[in-house]
Amino acid sequence: MRYEGAIFRPPSEAYSYILQATIGCSHNHCTYCDMYRAKRFRVRDLAETLEDLQLAAAAAQGRVETIFVADGDALVMPLDHWLPILDTARRLFPRLRRVSCYAMARNVLDKSDAELARLRSEGLARLYVGPESGDDVTLKRIAKGGTFADHVEAARRAHAAGMETSVIALLGAGGVERSAIHAEKTAELVSAMDPAYFAALTLTVTPGTPQEKLQRTGRFVLPDVAGLLRELRTMIDAARPTDALFRTNHASNYLPLGGRLPRDREAIVAAIDAALAGRIALRPESSRGL
Repeated sequence: MRYEGAIFRPPSEAYSYILQATIGCSHNHCTYCDMYRAKRFRVRDLAETLEDLQLAAAAAQGRVETIFVADGDALVMPLDHWLPILDTARRLFPRLRRVSCYAMARNVLDKSDAELARLRSEGLARLYVGPESGDDVTLKRIAKGGTFADHVEAARRAHAAGMETSVIALLGAGGVERSAIHAEKTAELVSAMDPAYFAALTLTVTPGTPQEKLQRTGRFVLPDVAGLLRELRTMIDAARPTDALFRTNHASNYLPLGGRLPRDREAIVAAIDAALAGRIALRPESSRGL
């Protein structure tokens, strides 16, 4: 398939066909992120996108069951792009059961309830939303482009439209200074957003990003590994989603974990405690990645 630049997708979309319908991220200001800094955002020409679906259908011979629409926040596309993409995907892939994409809170809030419901009825079933933190001070510092309240309202409206949400938290986002409150408020946000899926990633300070400059000048200090694990422990212990599949299977994490919340909360917390006590080996630095 034809792709422009590096392509990113959630771990759970490992077996999905990735359709690059937008280039880059419409926000592209998050201090820690270098995923789309080399790209200038644009919505790809619709004819090219539909042609890629045709090419994928010919190559896959009907085997595609899930599609992830890239790049960074593809929900930003207007309906006159989304609807032909979803219609064509349904026609070309008879086994298709889910289309998903990354979304910012403001992408959801910019759509009307009717538009969100239409997208869901046409096949857009899951949104990956990365608030990273529930702490409004941290959200402002990392230039996330949304507040605690924005993310709660976005989740409410997505759920009202029948969409699943997968919420992503970022261990270390508050630095040492706000580590405890970042963890506590993120747990509160996960409870309020009540996602079907909840994942935690670990902040990696990447050269060339604003976050790296903050670290280099002493204005940001990333918690040590024990501090990151304590943040994770707080999030898991305090979050109260109705029923969320939890994962830390992203390559950035030191401790791969999984389970359902609240059912497996005690077991997950016990595993974190065992890791903090040195009874469970952590992923070595050489095996971590973005």
